[in-house]
Amino acid sequence: MSSGSEIVEGSSSAAARSRETTDVVEHALERARQEGADAADVVLVRGRSLEARVRDDTVDFVKQAQEQILGIRALVAGGDGMSSAVTSTSDLAPEAVGAMVKETVALARATEADPAAGLPDGGFAEDLPDLELRDPADENTTADARIEDARSAERAARAFDPRISNSEGSQVGSDFSTIVYGNSAGFVGEYQGASHSLFSEPIAGTGENMQRDYWMTASRTLAGLDPPEQVGRRAAERAIRRLDARRVPTTECPVIFESLQAAGLVRQIAGLVSGYAVYRESSFLADRLGEVIAAPSVTVIDDGRLPGGLGSKPFDGEGLPTRRNTIVREGRLETWLLDTYSGRKLGFPSTGNAARGAGGPPGVGSTNLWLEPGDETLEEMIARTERGLLVTELLGMGFNPVTGDYSRGAAGLWIEGGQIAHAVEEITIAGHFGSMLEQIDAIGSELLWLGSVAAPPLRIASMTVAGE
Repeated sequence: MSSGSEIVEGSSSAAARSRETTDVVEHALERARQEGADAADVVLVRGRSLEARVRDDTVDFVKQAQEQILGIRALVAGGDGMSSAVTSTSDLAPEAVGAMVKETVALARATEADPAAGLPDGGFAEDLPDLELRDPADENTTADARIEDARSAERAARAFDPRISNSEGSQVGSDFSTIVYGNSAGFVGEYQGASHSLFSEPIAGTGENMQRDYWMTASRTLAGLDPPEQVGRRAAERAIRRLDARRVPTTECPVIFESLQAAGLVRQIAGLVSGYAVYRESSFLADRLGEVIAAPSVTVIDDGRLPGGLGSKPFDGEGLPTRRNTIVREGRLETWLLDTYSGRKLGFPSTGNAARGAGGPPGVGSTNLWLEPGDETLEEMIARTERGLLVTELLGMGFNPVTGDYSRGAAGLWIEGGQIAHAVEEITIAGHFGSMLEQIDAIGSELLWLGSVAAPPLRIASMTVAGE
């Protein structure tokens, strides 16, 4: 395709395809019934995407793609429960779908029955509110327009400071999708969504003293993105401040996580309270429901119906309505995140958090997940930290959810006397995740959304910082 081609079709064509997708789902469900399935559900994902990256003024690549995937789950009663199988296909011809359904039902009969398997017992979404998941005006966006956004970010980053010597590139993306889900209990629902992003990653310095950093913006609509020039300048500023980084002696001190890194901690909490981690006892919080697990200032919320949220959707991967769940309220663990299967294993109803791709069965996923902000700015948190670390990057995957042990490579900025003293690299921060949650003694006021998980900056009173 040429770089200036449209990445989605016009509204009349989109309406025709919407009817077609619903017909495909209903046809697959009817064939599952004919083949002897006791229950079935089907998800159809249709999408179009654009990616492009610019380095300096040169276009590195442009990718435009379309996909359609039909996922089929058949359930057959037998023994003490239901046996199930999942298949997927990109061939939506009626004959191909019928053959795939027949194979899926045969595979289900060959698997072992599970007492917890099956569709939800009811309560499917009846209202499908407009959650502002797309702007129809964006549908005629061209690759040329998005490439120009990347060029603008790249130029702004390079013009910010003469020490910006190179770049890993500035990248844009636009995705449009249609999701149709239906099941043999009578539910069929559809929603459309879009997401757009801009990412810039400049390099500062020369010779051996070189550092890179990045900044980005993401939104359901193009109008919701930050200006490209602002993204480029912010990325360059972050790269510049990392120059002349050095290690620090091993010590115990307060550690401030800036918003980007604090969001990672919130994401870890979601993994720990997933119903699958709980019933498998692979979370150190598995027996802590109803108990205080964090500082009183900590409230964590998951809300699948946040207008314009990058994780929003009107129904989950099983057709149940999404909703607002308060996971942690003022330090107390109030709920797990559950789909139907994990809920049955634990004796609770689903929380509307079933996540489903076309290629597999439902699982648990967060929607729009965030830590409620406090009342301090990051600058105020730094100013009242006599000596400590501001973490701006985390490296590696050193977290054990079973034990809670946490150890990550890190880079950031060292604080002395309430001020930034110098950049820091090649260090490790360590602690127990449970103790870290309990020792949160400050939460910032700025909630930063760069995806479906957000957090303000936060400070942990004491962690081990291992350096020299």
